[in-house]
Amino acid sequence: MQGRSTVGLKEALRLSGVKPILAGFFCYCSLEATAGLWASSYLVLQRGIGAETAAKWAALFYLGITIGRFLAGFITGKVGAKNMVRGGQALAGLGIIIIMLPFGNHWLLLGLVLVGLGCAPIFPSLLHQTPVNFGEDKSQAIMGMQMAAAYLGTTFMPLLFGFVGAKVGIGLYPLFLMAFVVVMWGMVEKSNRMKNCTAR
Repeated sequence: MQGRSTVGLKEALRLSGVKPILAGFFCYCSLEATAGLWASSYLVLQRGIGAETAAKWAALFYLGITIGRFLAGFITGKVGAKNMVRGGQALAGLGIIIIMLPFGNHWLLLGLVLVGLGCAPIFPSLLHQTPVNFGEDKSQAIMGMQMAAAYLGTTFMPLLFGFVGAKVGIGLYPLFLMAFVVVMWGMVEKSNRMKNCTAR
């Protein structure tokens, strides 16, 4: 089709802003997958909550994502995709901080919901920005790499946390999640500042 790019992987990787945005996708999917898969184990082993209750509470993380994505559809047009990503990162970070703090169980529930709500707009907003940031003609190749980075994070980082948690302790769960939020924020903002990423 006319106007479609035949950009190869090497050429796409040389584009300004591509490498950091790939790292951003990797971190986001690592965050979402690890948060969801290990929430109930953290609640049981670290916070002493019963297994059945923990499973129900862990589902609140996914409920937060579902509600957040529904609400994001109404908000994105007003605040812009970049600000949706920033707001999501801030909300997820706040939720993780609440999980870290030695408050009661109601606060723990709130933290899980906030992490889910924060995660909700990040992935679709980053995808939405790809043609704007890098050009329609290159977006197909770049989106393919973004999906690859996302799958790597989803596949391997929960496994890594399982290994680390077994060796060091599952109490590292919120710190592990916060590391992804911090690195994701830095990589996405770095991509935004680079010359090919001019959208607001």
